[in-house]
Amino acid sequence: MFENAIEKAAKFTRPIHTISRTYSGKSIIPGAATIFLINDNGYALTCKHVIELLIQSEKVVKNYNSFKAERDKLPKDGRYNRTLRGLLLKYKIDNNSTIQLKNTFLDCVDKMSGFTWHLHPNFDLAILKFNDFTKVICDEYPKFKKNSSEIKQGEFLCRLGFPFPEFKNFKFDEQADDIEWTKDGVNTSPRFPIEGMITRFLGDGKGGAYGIELSTPGLRGQSGGPLFDSEGVIYGMQSRTKHLHLGFDIENKEIISNGKNKKVNDYSFIHLGECIHVSVIKDFLKLHNVKFQEE
Repeated sequence: MFENAIEKAAKFTRPIHTISRTYSGKSIIPGAATIFLINDNGYALTCKHVIELLIQSEKVVKNYNSFKAERDKLPKDGRYNRTLRGLLLKYKIDNNSTIQLKNTFLDCVDKMSGFTWHLHPNFDLAILKFNDFTKVICDEYPKFKKNSSEIKQGEFLCRLGFPFPEFKNFKFDEQADDIEWTKDGVNTSPRFPIEGMITRFLGDGKGGAYGIELSTPGLRGQSGGPLFDSEGVIYGMQSRTKHLHLGFDIENKEIISNGKNKKVNDYSFIHLGECIHVSVIKDFLKLHNVKFQEE
């Protein structure tokens, strides 16, 4: 049903790869989010919470670098451990604190000096603009649903993103006490689509809809990915997943498992995806004079 639409959406949907580590460990934690390119001027869409994470990464790196600079100056004497604990308190670092967080955009532009952004004041939506590129790595851009009143409950739609970070092109440099990207190892993750039926529309409090609820969850890493129909026309953007308690609770239920009697508990929830409505996206693009296509 969505074969051709997925191929179409894949032409402008891109991953953001993230690596991080905590103070207590040397293991690197990979993560991902999704972005989709809008036009050849270097504009793209993603979630506001994704942009906030990218902004936060700069603060995290700066904080840890300042901590390291002071730590490396501490005299290695009998008071070292006590002084170090005071330094950790100063920089608000404990064993579970994220101390390094680095990001990279894949196959978006040929080069860039950075990016600027616009955050929606009310909804989980952001416009990103790549700076100082010479070429956008994209030949086909999305077409947004022109008449949003035609969007109906019961329609089946699809989302595309990168929820499973399988890339391996990173390492921990123990001598430099740093995580870094490498040229070795797998540098991609497979795209992953997931379908869902429109269950409800999410009201903006003014008689309109800001969101589309789907019968299936959006997966971690798909935030910022496009929501589209079987023709590849954009209906919205994956934002978050909510969890509603169904009330079918089971407590101390006796079952037989592997030949043994057991008592189990189960609390059931339904996981529903929430997407930003196409009408909100188009209004926000118009507000910032970002060109886009409709169909």
